Amino acid sequence: MTAEGEVLVGGMVNVGAVIRHGALVERPAPSTARALHAHLLALEEQGFAAAPRPVRLTDDGREHLTFIPGDVPLPPFPDWAMTEGALSSVGGLLRRLHDASAAIPVDGSAEWPRALADPEGGTMLCHNDVCPENVVFRDGRATALIDFDLAAPGRPVWDVAMTARYWVPMLDPVSAAGFYPAGLDAPTRLRILADGYRLSPQERVELPGVIEQATASCRAFVAGRVADGDPGYVRALSERGGWRRWDRIQEWLVAQREVFTAALLT
Repeated sequence: MTAEGEVLVGGMVNVGAVIRHGALVERPAPSTARALHAHLLALEEQGFAAAPRPVRLTDDGREHLTFIPGDVPLPPFPDWAMTEGALSSVGGLLRRLHDASAAIPVDGSAEWPRALADPEGGTMLCHNDVCPENVVFRDGRATALIDFDLAAPGRPVWDVAMTARYWVPMLDPVSAAGFYPAGLDAPTRLRILADGYRLSPQERVELPGVIEQATASCRAFVAGRVADGDPGYVRALSERGGWRRWDRIQEWLVAQREVFTAALLT
């Protein structure tokens, strides 16, 4: 706790810049803040109250949002956050977000960030960053999503793929070690996430390939951050095995594609 408030930890982009002041969170405002705030308010009108409510934008480029109490998993991710029940609840929460978002027109005048956005685009605003650090839990179940900074138009299956990358996780065992509990069964967990989301049969067929596509986008995102000299991403790349780790992940996804497809269609 600082004299000005409590610094909230988690994530790699706004490290040390997200501060809680009681019932409010103050953080750097994304470039799409005005459009994003309108979208968050529209989500609430659609009955989705599981996201921060925007309060104000400040003259110095920051935003104030309501604080959502609960537990947020931080790496190394605890066992309670990686149970099958927790995973299913993440899928259900994402589906409720998408059902509400589908009824809200996307602001076509906003320059939504493209770094992790669906390259095929879409008519619905996706979150694009449903990693454990951006999900609030209560009593072992996902109850809210935070940090919509990377939201952009896309297909629902793209958001499911991005979510699967972090929550299954869609990582080879070597890459997952140190961050996730040992022994997680990726094919089974992918099906649990899809079931929790109520993914359609056609989207289940598409999902393994979209995960490979999303992984390539994430790799390009990291490469851009490293090229810009971002110290957090430079350090993480070095500590996690460099580009060979990304090669290994992508090779593993291709090798396991039929296994994942079979599990999803079981």
